[in-house]
Amino acid sequence: MATARDVEATYLSRFDSINDKMRFLEKALEAGDYQAAMAFADSIKDGVRAEAMLAPALSSAKSTEDPLSQWSPVAALPGPWSDWARGWHLFQPWTVTETAGITRDGEPVEVEISVPADRCRSVAREIRVARVDVAEDGATLRRVVCQVLDETRSRGDAPARRSRVTWLVDVEAGGSVTFLLLADNPGAELPADQTDLVVRGEGHALEIANSHHVARLSAQMGQLERLTYRGGHGLELHAGGEGHGEPPNIDWAHDYLAAGRFQKFRVTNWEAPPNVEVTRGPIVTIVRRWGFPHGPLHPMMPAARMLVDVSYRFYSGTPYFLKDGRMEATTAFSLDYLRDDEWVFSGYSFDRQLWIDEDGNVHEGAPPPDHADHMWGVGFFHGTSRDAFVSLRLVHAVEPGPDGPAASTPPKLHHADAPTLHYPGHGQLWSRWALRDNPALRPGDRLVQRNAYLTQPYDPSTGASDVQRWMRRFRSPLTVAPVEAAHLDAGGTVVGLVPHRASGQLARPGEGPECQARKKELWDSLRDVRDDMFYTVNASIGSMGYVHDIRLPHGMASGDVEMRFGMPHRGRPMYRYLAEPVCARMRLIAGVDRVTVTPQWDPPWTPDRMDDDAWAAFGFPVPEA
Repeated sequence: MATARDVEATYLSRFDSINDKMRFLEKALEAGDYQAAMAFADSIKDGVRAEAMLAPALSSAKSTEDPLSQWSPVAALPGPWSDWARGWHLFQPWTVTETAGITRDGEPVEVEISVPADRCRSVAREIRVARVDVAEDGATLRRVVCQVLDETRSRGDAPARRSRVTWLVDVEAGGSVTFLLLADNPGAELPADQTDLVVRGEGHALEIANSHHVARLSAQMGQLERLTYRGGHGLELHAGGEGHGEPPNIDWAHDYLAAGRFQKFRVTNWEAPPNVEVTRGPIVTIVRRWGFPHGPLHPMMPAARMLVDVSYRFYSGTPYFLKDGRMEATTAFSLDYLRDDEWVFSGYSFDRQLWIDEDGNVHEGAPPPDHADHMWGVGFFHGTSRDAFVSLRLVHAVEPGPDGPAASTPPKLHHADAPTLHYPGHGQLWSRWALRDNPALRPGDRLVQRNAYLTQPYDPSTGASDVQRWMRRFRSPLTVAPVEAAHLDAGGTVVGLVPHRASGQLARPGEGPECQARKKELWDSLRDVRDDMFYTVNASIGSMGYVHDIRLPHGMASGDVEMRFGMPHRGRPMYRYLAEPVCARMRLIAGVDRVTVTPQWDPPWTPDRMDDDAWAAFGFPVPEA
């Protein structure tokens, strides 16, 4: 007779599939067992989350590209540069080029990278970005702050760690700058960079500040609730009053009015975001929320016809933030109207308004009737205080759904607003009615947008040209590309540069080659401590990837060790249960005197953190060759 252990021998046998749960849900509903039905619905969502976490591992099963081919050895760099980067073993050069004739100051750029899994234990710990500073007497390397986004691990024929890397760039108009991305340092530690971007709070209930403004997100649904300017007299933008029974926010989009004008579905009606992801870092903090908007009598009449996906991006050092939105029809249906950019400001902080035409030209005053449906920006400012808030519409389009009838056409998109300096009961308002007049939507019809919101002062004499320059800047982003082989010499250095040694070293005290042996012992010791909630699997702390970082804050000059420790999910918050045995094991290593632990939840644990031994032990699926 088969034992329980024989029956649950693989990953696929250790859970109930989404299809199975759908059948259980159907039976529970047929039986009127609504409590069980809600439990199955929750478990279906958990199953989808699990599949999403496993997807990166299987995405490159048939990849033919060798990720190592994208990298060159640091040892091949000229002596002054390879010595400065001691501890790192791989690099790749990138160029950032300005083509619009506008000097850029602190502009974010983003690249995708792939590093062989056996040459990189953690992209977040190991990746560094160095700028090549060129002077008359030669070129030096200077580390710049970077941030790693969305690290995943594939497990195909060429297993790799993939991520996006972002940093800020200064470049002259029409100029270019070279950067080196460095990887493969097993002793590297998580950077401890501090910028003016400071985030406080938990989950989506955040206060996000930089040197220009402080944004406060609603603790209920994550919408932008208040915005305080850090210059001048500290203007605070807010929306007061009772609204429609919802918490007041200055950002009221996205919403739509159902056919027949029966009810309005709004993301500001969420009692909590159905789904939320938060990414924090020194360069950018991203808050993404998605789901189906709720009606005023929720959960009655819970329509799943229009999926809304919205993200805020707050950057270090920038007098703006971005908002990306997607509204996608899941079925064929009609609505009355739809709004995707609406802001309300209580009080009378502004006394003038402006609008932007399709060519990016700024016009002060109210838009004339012949331009009412062709507006690519709108804003308010005050002629004396110079405070301003301006929306620049960078992307606004309808993407036709693939499943609609061939003869049908996508709904007409309106680039229209109704800006006013006097909104009764509040103050200022604009509202973009992107779809109107009872449009018929087809499955997959998708409305996409990207807006930039400026908070810099508006000078009465130069404000229009300043805003136009920002519009040109956003419409002409910097070009980022790997340096072509033809432009590199034998050592991988850009042809024509004379390398000079930079001051200091890239490595901090605990990251250099002299610390490699102790670091290896510390990381290896994690394999001697198990997560004993898994009784028959050797799920060691090291193989499971619970530890985010091990630091030697004083290098080899002391026996101090600092560890950042995570748990697989917030249902297991008692990290000391596992961290204290790890500390005891580390103290057995010669030269280690004291181990301190800091708990860490961000970024959250995913199976991408597991090594191949743990992956195999748990029976997770392996990509086919």
